[in-house]
Amino acid sequence: MPAEFIPTRIQCSIQAVKKVTDGDPVTIDELRRMAAGRFGDMVKAVVDLQRGVLLLDADMHADQEAALLAEGSSPRDLWGINLYPDLRPSFGNRSRGVDDPGTRNAIAALVQRLVRR
Repeated sequence: MPAEFIPTRIQCSIQAVKKVTDGDPVTIDELRRMAAGRFGDMVKAVVDLQRGVLLLDADMHADQEAALLAEGSSPRDLWGINLYPDLRPSFGNRSRGVDDPGTRNAIAALVQRLVRR
């Protein structure tokens, strides 16, 4: 496989997940379709803060984590998150928070960079 090849779908357990990078961002509309197809209002994701990669659309964070680990990610750089494409900040926080403000800000910055409105 040539070095410049970057897959945008990774086989993860029995399903394919979407790999999001700076070169292949995701739109809010894509997130809405993913949410509707699986959980209704939410998309599971795992971020790799070191590599700047986001895996989307799996039943379990563990599947996404395993795929990133197989690609060489370090466990300390991986964070499981839930994205609510139709949730506005004024609606409140519907997911568990990340306690460390630096990590929380890094996750938010990566998601803002990789999700296009």
